[in-house]
Amino acid sequence: MRTSAEPQSRYEYPAHWEADVVLRDGGTARIRPITVDDADRLVHFYEQVSDESKYYRFFAPYPRLSAKDVHRFTHHDFVDRVGLAATVGGEFIATVRYDRIGAGGAPASGPADEAEVAFLVQDAHQGRGVASALLEHIAAVARERGIRRFAAEVLPANNKMIKVFTDAGYTQKRSFEDGVVRLELDLEPTDRALAVQYAREQRAEARSVQRLLAPGSVAVIGVGRAPGGVGRSVLANIRDAGYEGPLYAVNKAFPEDLAEVDGVAAYRCVRDVDGPVDLAVVAVPAEYVPAVVAECGEHGVQGLVVLSAGYAESGPEGKERQRALVQQARAYGMRIIGPNAFGVINTAPDVRLNASLAPEMPRPGRIGMFAQSGAIGIALLSRLHRRGGGVTGTTGVSTFVSAGNRADVSGNDVLQYWYEDPDTDVVLMYLETIGNPRKFTRLARRTAAAKPLVVVQGTGTAPQGHAVRATRLPHATVSALLRQAGVIRVDTITELVDAGLLLARQPLPAGPRVAILGNSESLGVLTYDRCLAEGLRPARPLDLTTGATPEDFHRALSAALADDTNDSVVVTAIPAIGEASPGDAELAEALRSAAAGVPGKPVLVVHVELGGLAEALSAAASTAPAAVRAAGIERAPGTERAPGAGSGAHPLRPAERLPTAAADRAPASEAPRLIPAYPAAERAVRALAEAVRYGQWRREAAEPGRVPEYEDIDEKGAARLIGELLERGEGLTISDAQTCELLAKYGIQVRRALPAPTPDDAVEAARALGYPVALKATAPHLRHRADLGGVRLDLADEEQLRRAYAELSELFGKPEELRPVVQGMAPRGVDTVVRTVIDPAAGAVLSFGLAGAASQLLDDTAHRLIPVTDREATSLVRAIRTAPLLFGWRGSTPVDTPALEELLLRVSRLVDDHPEVVAVTLEPVVVAPHGANVLGATVRLAPPPARDDHGPRTMPAY
Repeated sequence: MRTSAEPQSRYEYPAHWEADVVLRDGGTARIRPITVDDADRLVHFYEQVSDESKYYRFFAPYPRLSAKDVHRFTHHDFVDRVGLAATVGGEFIATVRYDRIGAGGAPASGPADEAEVAFLVQDAHQGRGVASALLEHIAAVARERGIRRFAAEVLPANNKMIKVFTDAGYTQKRSFEDGVVRLELDLEPTDRALAVQYAREQRAEARSVQRLLAPGSVAVIGVGRAPGGVGRSVLANIRDAGYEGPLYAVNKAFPEDLAEVDGVAAYRCVRDVDGPVDLAVVAVPAEYVPAVVAECGEHGVQGLVVLSAGYAESGPEGKERQRALVQQARAYGMRIIGPNAFGVINTAPDVRLNASLAPEMPRPGRIGMFAQSGAIGIALLSRLHRRGGGVTGTTGVSTFVSAGNRADVSGNDVLQYWYEDPDTDVVLMYLETIGNPRKFTRLARRTAAAKPLVVVQGTGTAPQGHAVRATRLPHATVSALLRQAGVIRVDTITELVDAGLLLARQPLPAGPRVAILGNSESLGVLTYDRCLAEGLRPARPLDLTTGATPEDFHRALSAALADDTNDSVVVTAIPAIGEASPGDAELAEALRSAAAGVPGKPVLVVHVELGGLAEALSAAASTAPAAVRAAGIERAPGTERAPGAGSGAHPLRPAERLPTAAADRAPASEAPRLIPAYPAAERAVRALAEAVRYGQWRREAAEPGRVPEYEDIDEKGAARLIGELLERGEGLTISDAQTCELLAKYGIQVRRALPAPTPDDAVEAARALGYPVALKATAPHLRHRADLGGVRLDLADEEQLRRAYAELSELFGKPEELRPVVQGMAPRGVDTVVRTVIDPAAGAVLSFGLAGAASQLLDDTAHRLIPVTDREATSLVRAIRTAPLLFGWRGSTPVDTPALEELLLRVSRLVDDHPEVVAVTLEPVVVAPHGANVLGATVRLAPPPARDDHGPRTMPAY
């Protein structure tokens, strides 16, 4: 045991243990190590704990902490004794502590690998998930310090704490002795523990966003005394949208006797509001924001939408101001949308919140939308309004978030909310940057399995206001990884809306077979060609001729939908001239009724400036205003005037003119069939192709594959070897012999190569290996460059070997410059390359491609996130454009792709099991008709990160 005279710590203060976390109720707390400076905080915290909770912690009445107790609970060495605290507003709300113990429970030091753990949570904060979050973090700390098991003694009546341990997902033992429940937890992360952690993360982050999107009361801070200005405009937008809860206008410059502004209760300070304020919309200059945040925190405000600019987008000084803003808000347990945000919208009938700069409420519907910049947010809302009203009538927005600099709440958080939101069927996101691609990919994969996720991804250049981890992966690689997670990747806002409208109200196609019919032969042929270009399988277009009637369309569409050889139908239509030509409303009704007869297949319409057909398609399945119908004009709700036409009215209509059609927010399975119409064949077919690919991904995701176990893998032996090698340096590329030894522990054999510094050495090496052999130059500028002539193959005897050695020396210089080696010949096959990298943003990535300059020039490489499943390994091999060379292209012999897939899986396991392995290159890997032979390999090691992606839940550090 150490005495009080010993130093505070055997280690420096572990700042990397500090973390902000989202709690079960959506609030936030900060977790950090307890230090000697926390004595007063600890005493104050303990005074707020009930006698019952104290009894559960100490198994006896314990009204106050003695000076010895305070010293013990604040003096830690950060190795054998560690304490963590959860804080809100700088004050403790919960603590956890472990003490390393040896045999019989006596205090111990390493190598003892067991510790006793105990918690204490203030009664006012019990039930918020604080203890569960602390358990995750203290377990990660313990593993870092070599502790593998926790022991805890709990009174049987302390059901809450017993539940914290039993629900954590760790392997555990439970016993009952002397009136106490003893729990032992194995801290090795299990699949169940990780699943529990992810589930808690999802619920907490979703709840935190829900508090921002569906607040019970709202205050707008910064409302101007005169009309105009950001604050006054947002206040009007909230009021005019019909927000259901209490609304307050706040400005410290208001006269003391001012009671109302525009019919809204006015206050000089949010603290003066008599009642809770759930959401504060902040529209004051940046220099006044800290005081506003403090007032909101002290009043118990749950979240902030900060519209104020002047933060990271304005330069280094603004970046520091933004960091301080996030830290201040989190200290009070508040989350932030912004700063520099456009705002949030929720069209739910029981909320009707327009806390944004959009002057009019968008049409309600079932599409969730996220954008980072305000300009893109405006474009998205406007585009969806034009297309949603003019094409599908009631297809509109459920919720909208424009996060600005997204200093706190990001696309990941909103995705957590939409995953379980029953009012959102389709998610559209415009992401200028992805702050945590690995987490986004994980969340996207889960969300896409339940509802479509369509994303426009920025090119990789982060706006100045965005703090993101740099990625070394090309933009195309990140895009490919997103597609593998089920994300529907598109390139423009137009494509984003096109795909969203199709997915919002049409079923997913069962396959790529497309029927095409219409009254224009040329438009049908154009659609046919676009289908071929997108990889679909179109049938020959059916030309109904320009004299086709609505009955002809109905009959043809019904037949096409009933045909089992079709998975979807594209209807092409052009204007017809003449008294007998069908009206827009009649044709729309004919198409709608035919589609309703076979509801399991998607139908799209390509129309060429056909007047009101797009609107009529909506009206055939919606409730248009009676005045419009009486005038003989079939319009979808809200399309009285096209955006930008006439008086220049805003593209979004006022909420008071918004009809409430029953289909607006009805689930897709219960809503009428609304047929999307497109003004160009290529746009319709592109949207359909994305739906086909997504449908295929959904079917494959139902059976996600597995990460196979191999009995010959020596994971512990590899760990020992890696540990020994890392003792020699912080980061190193290990030698060829060490590489072969490490890879062999995972069943990966590298074909032996012997150095040949002289011709005689080359001959001796060949005798040892056996002819035929290969002679290779391994100098960095010649390695893996057979095209430069640094390799001689199939050398059958000593004479050929010596001649080849002389040729290489004459061409490239002295042997010490060439670094020649001799290697036994491998069976002929296809040369490939396998690589892994650890990207700081995306995590561990496995890459595969064919060897050679052509593949490098064309960037013909496929990628998968590690760990790779058997299904993913199979798809990885087939994902490159040159894959036919592996499968008998032009009569060549197919190679052993199962052996190649096994090699990929073994490399994936190595990197996943050992985060110290930061890079692996196997080049070349010759895949023969029987077997795959690794001819060259390099491995780079580095110390593992203190916390990896499987570590405890944390918010992004700021």
